[in-house]
Amino acid sequence: MVILGLGGLLGAPASAIVKDGKLLAAVEESKISRGFRMGGLPQASIDEALRLARVTREKVSSVAMVRPLAQGPESRLHLAVRDQFPNAEIIVLDHHLAHAASAFYASPYTEATVLTLDRTGDSRCGVRWKASGNQIQAEREWYDPDSLGRLYGAVTELLGFSARVDEHKVQWLSTFGDDRFVPLFRDVVSKTARLNPAYFDGNRTSAGGFSANFYERLKLHDGARIPEASASSVANGLQKVVEETVLAMAGEGENLCLAGGLFYNALLVEFLERCGKWKNVFVQGGAGNAGTSIGAAAYVWRQNQPEGDPIGADLLLGPSYGAEEIKQVLENCKLRFKYLRSTDDLLSTAVHMLGDRKIVAWMQGRMEFGSRALGNRSILASPLDPYSTENLNVFIKHREPFRKFAASVPQELAAEYFEAGPNARQLASVGRVKPAHRKTFASAILGDDIVRVHVVAEADNPLYHRLLHEAGRATGLPVLYNTSFNLFGDPLVSTPRDAVRSFYSSGIDALFVGNFLVEK
Repeated sequence: MVILGLGGLLGAPASAIVKDGKLLAAVEESKISRGFRMGGLPQASIDEALRLARVTREKVSSVAMVRPLAQGPESRLHLAVRDQFPNAEIIVLDHHLAHAASAFYASPYTEATVLTLDRTGDSRCGVRWKASGNQIQAEREWYDPDSLGRLYGAVTELLGFSARVDEHKVQWLSTFGDDRFVPLFRDVVSKTARLNPAYFDGNRTSAGGFSANFYERLKLHDGARIPEASASSVANGLQKVVEETVLAMAGEGENLCLAGGLFYNALLVEFLERCGKWKNVFVQGGAGNAGTSIGAAAYVWRQNQPEGDPIGADLLLGPSYGAEEIKQVLENCKLRFKYLRSTDDLLSTAVHMLGDRKIVAWMQGRMEFGSRALGNRSILASPLDPYSTENLNVFIKHREPFRKFAASVPQELAAEYFEAGPNARQLASVGRVKPAHRKTFASAILGDDIVRVHVVAEADNPLYHRLLHEAGRATGLPVLYNTSFNLFGDPLVSTPRDAVRSFYSSGIDALFVGNFLVEK
């Protein structure tokens, strides 16, 4: 069976292929096409997913599409799918069911509670599911506008950021605040996860739409801008109450699976990991709407094959490029470059540059699915460089100082430096730095010794795993700072041309793309 999953069609379109129970490809439209029109088919990502999976349209047995599909009549979209996939059955899935499938069928569990939370999807903003074998059954539902995702977006606007884009900034900002506003947010969100309408004004369309009551509780004039000195504490109050509320929604038990945009919140995932109510926690690394493409394909497979292995949590599912393709781009751009003839040369050159306190872009293998760089589309720096995080933030990423960088470490050495849970393999959680190493990682530490830990298993990414070990042999520290290789709010770079464009638009010192090295 070859199943094409299409998800996020009205916000974050993506395509995924499951063939005989294996997830072979998953690609977001935004990373490879700038011309997508909402409500249409994500043609570029469909083409790329089919190419990566090495299947033709005639071989596709099912096309699983996730609602919402279109702002107008859905029938046009169905006809477009039938035209392209003449032998395929068309299946339409509920939004939150696709989220649930994306987590449960990727997890190692045969039974689990699944919690899916986002801003809204088919009017629902949350569902708790009971999953067993190939069955996923809804137990409890929450409906918009009582949405924690909506609340997080409202506070994001209140603090001067952009909702649906900058919620992650509020998450990291929260680690620097105190708990003075926790009681306020406990009044905003009830114990049953309903939002108190007294704190919102439906006639206000800016700054989150909060009412005069809300500003009064903040001890501010109605509509006043949040003072910089209070912003982190507002964020902290929101984060703490969201954590409490989500835990109450999840309950307790053996295995918990998580998906939906709210679970891009790594602090929330880590809270659930260490709360003591659940023995095991698994989060879909592509938790947002794009990840429903994976869930849709996985769901259809498991309904046809009740017994089967997990589709897996690997997110290195996008395109890769060979030496000839890379060389053609570099020559076309009239760049001077060096070809490193072996993997040993590649790694030793990169480690030497990092040791010389240079910041390097690292583009290798298949592109990551989702927003997080897992060592294939990364910007890297050494923690031993005292100016590395300042240079990354100020001169390259141009972002706020409260946003820190991930620390990548080999799985077998991680416990020496950090406390981290299993979801750190996908950068979907956070960890704590060990007391003996606080000084080494001081520039990456958020409040309460929190560090964005990226645990790298050899099976997940052999080349990046080896790079970390080579850095350890050269410097005594097998850890590199890692941030996503993108600029100015763009998606992760996909092609060699994308990499060259971002490299020359930034203060990055060197670009490693495949075995090619470009320096400024």
